[in-house]
Amino acid sequence: MTGLERIAAAFESARADGRRAALMPYMMGGFPDLEISLEIGLEYARGGADLVELGVPFSDPLADGPVIHAAGTTALRAGVRLPDVLELGRAIAEHVPVIVMCYANQILVRGLERFADALLDAGASGLIVPDLPLEEAPAMLRACEERALALVPLVAPTTPDARLAVIGAQARGFIYTVSLTGTTGERSGMQDGLAGVVARAAACTDVPVAVGFGISTPPQAAAAAAAGADGVIVGTRLVRAAGEGDAPVASVGALVREFAGSLAVAG
Repeated sequence: MTGLERIAAAFESARADGRRAALMPYMMGGFPDLEISLEIGLEYARGGADLVELGVPFSDPLADGPVIHAAGTTALRAGVRLPDVLELGRAIAEHVPVIVMCYANQILVRGLERFADALLDAGASGLIVPDLPLEEAPAMLRACEERALALVPLVAPTTPDARLAVIGAQARGFIYTVSLTGTTGERSGMQDGLAGVVARAAACTDVPVAVGFGISTPPQAAAAAAAGADGVIVGTRLVRAAGEGDAPVASVGALVREFAGSLAVAG
């Protein structure tokens, strides 16, 4: 299957398997080191992940909160670079679709076509670029579409209706709906009005709507699904677990299973 087809199948499979939403855990490539991060990605798949968001470490990650920023800094200091992360993605993609998350400079320095070819060669299904605005996306969108990869857009609670309509019309794979304003990170509760944010996004597109930013507990994941999300993205809590204790793979595996369980339809 193409990357676009794998993403669609993952969301469909989650529903068919009796879950209210697909689970998409995030991991920082190369954190806490390359070997362990590979095991973490494989454990995500074993633990119930439907897709995996794979972060590429970057020196100025403007959308990331302190935990993910620190993880990326650790990976960079250890010499982890894009080719290393794509090799991780290649192994993980044998089990679940992989969506690469990176920043625009990491793409531009290599060239759009070369970067898209590298994604395709590594078996990635899609790409998230948090600092790629709508007005500058057409060339990257075209490069991805030529390879049947998804360029996944982000929308926020503050995105105006007219802009949301344009983003939704050209969205591929799914829409990444930011649940709150600000950077990634753990929060004590879900933002009020999430159902309205999800409904606005869903009304403007034919692809699934996944919710991320601030989801750090299984009850919050369940709340996002109850608000209508087709997918739930969990990042900081898992990255934090990966950097703590002597058994990071087991720790993140247990958490992923809890999140997956929270998305199961009762009864």
